Amino acid sequence: MEIENLVEKMKVVLASAFSLYLKSHNYHWNVTGPNFKQYHDFFGEYYEDVHASVDEYAERIRTLKAFAPGSLKRFSELSVISDEMSIPSPKFMFVRLAQDNEKFVMELKEAHTMAEELEQQGIASLLEDRIDFHKKMQWMLDSHADI
Repeated sequence: MEIENLVEKMKVVLASAFSLYLKSHNYHWNVTGPNFKQYHDFFGEYYEDVHASVDEYAERIRTLKAFAPGSLKRFSELSVISDEMSIPSPKFMFVRLAQDNEKFVMELKEAHTMAEELEQQGIASLLEDRIDFHKKMQWMLDSHADI
């Protein structure tokens, strides 16, 4: 495996993380209903954590002597997370975010495997931590989606 393959996968991870951040921030702003405070806070904690990881992914790309993408157009081209063009009900916010979180975990796992094969321990360690976070969030999102 070539380092360029890991660079390209990390670009997908970066773009997908940014898309996941943006979608969850959108939900944070626009959630409504009797459980507003609980849902608003949940989406807030989720987007803040995901947003903090975006810089980490970009910096890891730079450690591979490559440039990180940084435009909405490029993120849109690379991301495995679809854009949210509507304001769904709270239940469907959780359903969609759960589906997207699951897709993202798959990308993280693929990148982790590549990093391990290339003996990129720093990247592998970061990805392990992010996989743990997103797996924890998965059961929470799934639980909320069962509302």
